Amino acid sequence: MRIHPECPAILARGLTKDFPGVRAVDRVDLQVNPGEVFGVLGPNGAGKTTMLRMLATLESITSGTAEIFGVDAARDPQQARHLIGVTGQFAAVDNGLTARENLSLFGRLHGLPRREVRQVSTQLLEEFSLADSAHRKVAEFSGGMRRRLDLAVSLISSPPLIFLDEPTTGLDPRTRNQMWSTVRGLVEGGRTVMLTTQYLEEADQLADRIAVIDRGRLVAVGTPRELKARVGGYRLRLELTERSGTEAVVNELQRIIPRSQIHTDPGEISCPLSHPGEAAGILSALYRQGTALESVTVSEPSLDEVFFALTGHDAPSEQSSARDSQEVGV
Repeated sequence: MRIHPECPAILARGLTKDFPGVRAVDRVDLQVNPGEVFGVLGPNGAGKTTMLRMLATLESITSGTAEIFGVDAARDPQQARHLIGVTGQFAAVDNGLTARENLSLFGRLHGLPRREVRQVSTQLLEEFSLADSAHRKVAEFSGGMRRRLDLAVSLISSPPLIFLDEPTTGLDPRTRNQMWSTVRGLVEGGRTVMLTTQYLEEADQLADRIAVIDRGRLVAVGTPRELKARVGGYRLRLELTERSGTEAVVNELQRIIPRSQIHTDPGEISCPLSHPGEAAGILSALYRQGTALESVTVSEPSLDEVFFALTGHDAPSEQSSARDSQEVGV
């Protein structure tokens, strides 16, 4: 299928998904351009996976529209699927089959001729450093090998658009870096990638642009640098010697920084800085006030701080988020 070079890879307007008693995705407008890595950032239960599944024709759309390279995903899902590869949070490959057998199975499911399946399978096994394990059963694979095979399977039909749903969740740092290199390679090869993630670092490393999702709503879209600028390019973190002094420190900080941008935990406070040098004036004011500090650090914002600054509340805990995602199916 020929793709018009100026057509958006993804164009969503008013995209909405309702489950009984819950709106999981709420009127999202989104455009993803060909050849970019587009990250969707948010905690568990935010609606990231549900939005991705609608765009990938795996979930029905309650209202709104979604187009894949100009193809209406709701009206013509079969044609849209020819343009899409999907790698979910959990491996879709069969543990009882070898790597090559899995690739062959998915190739045949896509209707590819046997000769083409063999050729493409060999190419993908080489590309994803799995050639030496081609005849091993997937049950013997490490987590990183499974994820690489799962991604290879999604590419068996050479789709121009790849959906990656939390591709590095549960992977160790070394394997995560390997997956990042793989994703970069996909884009260098001419593909478009949309990935969901909970990790600011991952979105920062990979994404050309990022959409922040909270409770089903699109909160912000921009490059990593643009989003950090909205939060504050740097964060000042203060650990207090006495927890009882938190309110007094917040009151002092409010003279310089809006209260809505000051993030507090018991005995800890953080706030945005436009540049690291601002910390000196703040610390001088706290010293004159007699504030006892255990530690002071200046760094780039964390995921929780970005989320807090953009939404006005903390990201849900891992436990509550996981429970919500199971109940809502997001």
